[in-house]
Amino acid sequence: MTENKRVRPAVMAALLVVLTLVVFGQVCGHDFTLYDDGLYVTNNRVVRAGLTAGGLAWALTTTHASNWHPLTWASHMLDVSLYGMNPAGHHLTNLLFHAANAALLFLLLLRMTGAPWRSAFAAALFAIHPLHVESVAWVAERKDVLSTFLWLATVWAYLRYTERPRTAAYLFVLVLFALGLMAKPMLVTLPVALLLLDYWPLKRFEEPGGAGRLFREKIPLFALSVASSLATLLAQVKGASAVSLERIPAAARVANAFVAAASYIVKTVWPSSLAVYYPHPGAGQDAWKIAAAALLVIGLTVLAVRRARTSPYLATGWFWYLATLVPVIGLVQVGSQAMADRYTYVPLIGLFIAVSWGVPELVSRWRFRVPFLAISAGAVLCALAAATTLQARHWRSDIALFSHAIEVTSGNWLAEMNLGSALDRLGRGDDAIAHYREAIRIRPDYAEAHYNLGVDMARKGRLDEAIAEYRRTLEIWPDYPYAHNNLGLALERLGKTDEAIAHYRAAVASLPTFALACNNLGSALGAQGRFDEAMAQFREAVRIAPGFVKAHYNMGILMARQGKDVEAAGHFRDALRLAPDDPNIRAQLAAALSRAGK
Repeated sequence: MTENKRVRPAVMAALLVVLTLVVFGQVCGHDFTLYDDGLYVTNNRVVRAGLTAGGLAWALTTTHASNWHPLTWASHMLDVSLYGMNPAGHHLTNLLFHAANAALLFLLLLRMTGAPWRSAFAAALFAIHPLHVESVAWVAERKDVLSTFLWLATVWAYLRYTERPRTAAYLFVLVLFALGLMAKPMLVTLPVALLLLDYWPLKRFEEPGGAGRLFREKIPLFALSVASSLATLLAQVKGASAVSLERIPAAARVANAFVAAASYIVKTVWPSSLAVYYPHPGAGQDAWKIAAAALLVIGLTVLAVRRARTSPYLATGWFWYLATLVPVIGLVQVGSQAMADRYTYVPLIGLFIAVSWGVPELVSRWRFRVPFLAISAGAVLCALAAATTLQARHWRSDIALFSHAIEVTSGNWLAEMNLGSALDRLGRGDDAIAHYREAIRIRPDYAEAHYNLGVDMARKGRLDEAIAEYRRTLEIWPDYPYAHNNLGLALERLGKTDEAIAHYRAAVASLPTFALACNNLGSALGAQGRFDEAMAQFREAVRIAPGFVKAHYNMGILMARQGKDVEAAGHFRDALRLAPDDPNIRAQLAAALSRAGK
């Protein structure tokens, strides 16, 4: 290879990185979103502590968020250590991974095919397609960009192994694949993707041993995929995120799988009406839509098979798309979405390969094919860059994100509820209530919407309505700890202390680390003169959350009520150390010291 040939791929890869950073750069000015960013970062006590030995141990053993992906947790912890809770740094990490993925995809395709311009176009489509905005602009989707980086790194290692088949090289493939699975279990289909690459462009099926040797070669990889799938299934069952067949029957899942696969293709060609959440239609999918989707998917499958010999890239690209969609197509339904833009992050690579090699072949006999391809490619990339820039703007805030989702979808109960929560954060309670009511109208059994509506009713002093909403929440979700706690608070304000205590106890039983519920239970018990029981609850609250000022303060009040002013002063001092500017704590400490003769 000459020096010029070495330089050109590096320059093209660098240009892809620059293009990605320019188109997506705005995300570094965006905030966290309340949709899952709290689960992964902002409200996650372990992650907020940064990268620690204890945090890594937690990451390796937890199934929090209904998944086992310790490497993803570790990456979020590292971000906190590097950037604190500044969202710009967390977004920057996502963006850098995406830019690296685009460059690595180009280099991989170039290495396998020797076609620089087709490889560059496929990688550019990957870099700036609007369907990939969700994976890049959403901090909680770190698992997408991180796992794909490891997916592509595994393919790179696999290419080196195919060039020099040695045990050490194969072990390196296994290690990278295992790390990828520890970032996101969607990588379980990677062994299938490697077999497709063996067919084209590597053409390893033509080598001695043929298909049998290649399948045997992948057995350790398939074994890792099976292990990861079982771990994921257990995590999802434990987290109650897997949807039952009673709720979404098998026929509805198959129908939606066809519609989703076809919809992704349509949105790839014409990326409009993209939303953070697409409600699942259940068994209410239109028959014509199912039929049209099935015809499209089956038709493209037949085309890919029939052209497999003359245009093998079509078979590799199309079956890459289908195979990598399998874990997220909804046959095993996890969550309540019909589809999600983020699910296309890896699958669209297959379609981009098919287009990048197919179109040049289609016009190969045209006289002016070179200028036609150059102008067309430039126009497509400019259009995608503009669409991606606009789509990324919707992620700048929760208000913009969920308002847009409501505009481009129908019956979007989740977007209504999250928009209400975002408005509540801005103090726009009346506007929030309207969206909670709309979410409930669309989905009457939406527990979180009933709960949030109850919170706003309580805030307005409409306790009877608040209690009704909390009770409705608990009818739907009997173990919801926050509803039990808030119902206890409302009942206690109405003087129904015994009933309030029962709900505080239910809250603690459902969530043993619920320090606020322990504190509230202690206060209610103290009001009944049950001082020992109350003190035990306050101590438990402080054990769970050592910086819980109110619990320290309440212990001081409890001691003071029993005439134990010296002990009360000690607790007030603990509270004052945590909140040195609180005049009420300082006054209570002064009073206790005065009564103690100090």
